[in-house]
Amino acid sequence: MIRKLRRGDLDRTAEIWLAANLQAHDFIAPEYWKDNQEPVKKLLPQAEVYVYESGGEILGFAGLDGEYIEGIFVAGKAQSNGIGKSLLDFLKAERPELHLNAYQKNTRAIRFYEREGFRIQSEGLDEATGEKDYAMVWQRELDYAELSKARDEAKQLQIYKTNAEMLLRTDAEEQRQTRERQQEK
Repeated sequence: MIRKLRRGDLDRTAEIWLAANLQAHDFIAPEYWKDNQEPVKKLLPQAEVYVYESGGEILGFAGLDGEYIEGIFVAGKAQSNGIGKSLLDFLKAERPELHLNAYQKNTRAIRFYEREGFRIQSEGLDEATGEKDYAMVWQRELDYAELSKARDEAKQLQIYKTNAEMLLRTDAEEQRQTRERQQEK
């Protein structure tokens, strides 16, 4: 089940955040992640965070800032079981477009995001770590069948509107003529 973060989830999400970063980013000094764990833990309640819970245990979470994915983190033992994809699919259902940054050396994450429809938009440098990264973007594809149906519905609404306007004009004209006839009497 995916749900919003609760205050009681902070310790577990902070644990997952640290362990997942240490595992995925072994090219960055562990002290960097350890030093940032408490500040991140304090920021989590202020952010838009969704947790993946199964059997009463939090196995992963994702953070959003508008259309920007701050990160998707899955507990080590739960990785490669579709939890990250489930969280990402949840976010995709919430937004028509998503952005994120991924370290270039984190090839596993880059492959995951590309497989899920993200494309590399540009290269950059994370100044905090000195590591090169990619800015990636995903956009919901238009469903042309739904678009065509919506267009047909809009045309039908326009026809109804035009017919209603004609009926109102006809009604108004009939009322005017009735008044004129009554005045003639």
